[in-house]
Amino acid sequence: MNAPLRVGLIGRGIGPSFSPALHEREAAALGVSYRYRLWDLDVLGTTAEDIPKLLRRARDEGYRGLNITHPCKQLVIGHLDRLSPDAEAIGAVNTVVLDEDGMTGHNTDWQGFREGFLEGLPEVACEHVVLLGAGGAGAAAAHALLSLGTARLDVLDVEAGRADALAAALTARFGSGRAVAGHPGDAAKRLRSADGLVHATPTGMAAHPGLPLEARLLRPDLWVAEIVYMPMETELLRNARAIGARHLSGGRMVVHQAAEAMRLFTGLAPDASRMLRHLAELLRR
Repeated sequence: MNAPLRVGLIGRGIGPSFSPALHEREAAALGVSYRYRLWDLDVLGTTAEDIPKLLRRARDEGYRGLNITHPCKQLVIGHLDRLSPDAEAIGAVNTVVLDEDGMTGHNTDWQGFREGFLEGLPEVACEHVVLLGAGGAGAAAAHALLSLGTARLDVLDVEAGRADALAAALTARFGSGRAVAGHPGDAAKRLRSADGLVHATPTGMAAHPGLPLEARLLRPDLWVAEIVYMPMETELLRNARAIGARHLSGGRMVVHQAAEAMRLFTGLAPDASRMLRHLAELLRR
């Protein structure tokens, strides 16, 4: 019997709400023996700066791949052998393939957001969108939105330098005026003319509960897309639902990015629809 293909997830605050079964069950359907392990920085007693040690451990233990989540998506880049064109353009890595050629960083988050957005919020206006959070997940969502035709993206982050850097990179890639940097304190003004809000900060995660902005800034004609998927229903989404706004959880993004990551690890084509059904089953437990 062949040894199982070993894959891991590195990040902070992963918690019990994330189930390896989503990955392992799809792998079984594909005929692959697959072992998915969670490497939570808090549980391991490590920090994001220890990512080089974790990469070496994964390599030494024969891992085929790693998924990377908050707060390591940008820190990991300097410790890899090469980047895919998407990862290099976006400036963030959420998937690392380990093979005889070394460690290659990929970004499947942008594809995950794009497919989830098209499925979960079909035909919404996205001419002007406000993005809250300019980290790795925010950079991937920004790339997806501008690829889909968003004319203006307001990039808001508490770290002004990070918002400026992402807006500048997007402008260089997509053209002048497509991305504008700002501070979350400007959210009320920016949202006034926006079609939608994409939330891409850790606020709302199990380890960081709460709202990323004042609930009064939401309105029924403003759609809300959430990046956080642990838990699947955040306080932000509950408030959006309460006022009748169209909304999208992070579930579709996590399924589609996971399907693409599994394709990179196995060379096979996962069934994202089947994975979505399985995710729904897991959430009902």
